[in-house]
Amino acid sequence: MSLIVQYRTAKVDNLDIFYREAGNPSLPTIILLHGHASSSHTFRDLIPLIADQFHVVAPDYPGFGNSSRPTPDEYKYTFVNVADTIDKFTEIIGLKKFAVYLFDYGAPVGLLIASKHPERITGIFSQSGNAYDEGLSPAFEGIRKFWADPSPDNREPLKHIFSPEGLTGAYTLGVEPASRVAPDGANLDIYYMSREGALEIQLDNLLKDYETNVNSYPQWQAYFRQYKPKLVVIWGKSDPFFIPPGAEAFKRDLPDADVSIIEGGHFLNDSNPQAIATGIKKLL
Repeated sequence: MSLIVQYRTAKVDNLDIFYREAGNPSLPTIILLHGHASSSHTFRDLIPLIADQFHVVAPDYPGFGNSSRPTPDEYKYTFVNVADTIDKFTEIIGLKKFAVYLFDYGAPVGLLIASKHPERITGIFSQSGNAYDEGLSPAFEGIRKFWADPSPDNREPLKHIFSPEGLTGAYTLGVEPASRVAPDGANLDIYYMSREGALEIQLDNLLKDYETNVNSYPQWQAYFRQYKPKLVVIWGKSDPFFIPPGAEAFKRDLPDADVSIIEGGHFLNDSNPQAIATGIKKLL
């Protein structure tokens, strides 16, 4: 397999899990885990930059991108269940050991897998992949209200996150100049969110369930201390969701962690893929 990206599907518990794959399978493997309302498409520019030194695999979660989209009655949209599906996916396609790239929703998915199978994890790269209370921005104040009381009044303001304006802002906020950001990523996310049932999956199930991830932070921090995985962290200085103190907090449990805060926002993989590729290669 060359630097050319291949587009494949694996069957996992009757679900079709779409994934991108590039690089020689004899190279160290890294699995790229995407964020909210997005898909593996977000890594389209990054994958060719690292596939010379990594076997790269980037799946779409159930309900996201090009993977199967069962209804919430047919599939339990919790982070534990999504992580279980992606865990099975890695086994089905034959991944024995791999590094995990944690981005946004990819952090709980990856850390649930890593803490379950520490012997399989060769390293961790975090790009706004949070595991500390300090990393939650003020944007989570409204989300916390929704967790405490998922009433219509608390739900309504959160719909903005998944609106065209909210999805576009996730890419552009904190990026100077804004011309660094191609419109393709946000436009595709907007399309995905326009599909029937998408808001229910994203807001009423996964965002509501995100509270379980915050409650799991102490367990994941204990995993860091016990197993001491190699960790490289690059976060955007102006990320609107996960703020730099969350990146620095990794050093409490992993003093040797390589932590960098650079100019940019949430989707550094999109606006600054070269810097992210350089950071990932530090895992070698």
